[in-house]
Amino acid sequence: MPSPSDRRYTESHEWIKTDGDQLIVGVTQFAVNALSDVTYAALPAVGKTFGAGDVFGEVESVKATSELYLPVAGTITAVNTAVANDPALLNTDPYEAGWLVKIKPAAADLSGLMDAAEYDAKHPV
Repeated sequence: MPSPSDRRYTESHEWIKTDGDQLIVGVTQFAVNALSDVTYAALPAVGKTFGAGDVFGEVESVKATSELYLPVAGTITAVNTAVANDPALLNTDPYEAGWLVKIKPAAADLSGLMDAAEYDAKHPV
């Protein structure tokens, strides 16, 4: 299944989607498949500010723990408490119900990130 074309992707397997003046961030299906059965998600508090590439949380599975990196600088405006309460949402729907955070970006330049075709060519599911 190809990655959604309405977002950009990072080498560390996060996706980012524009939503008005905010950006939504999550993890890719490739990352979920590699982790296998996500069991825990640690997400930041609303209002916390991060630089581009900063660790903003982590996900754990039966196989490993992986840090989450924010693709662009910004301030957290919303956290998906559904994922914090039920990390299995990442296993079943990482691109919609499994989003992680929304941010108010310091700058919304996503040009350095991969589009879906580039990401899928490097990381086929």
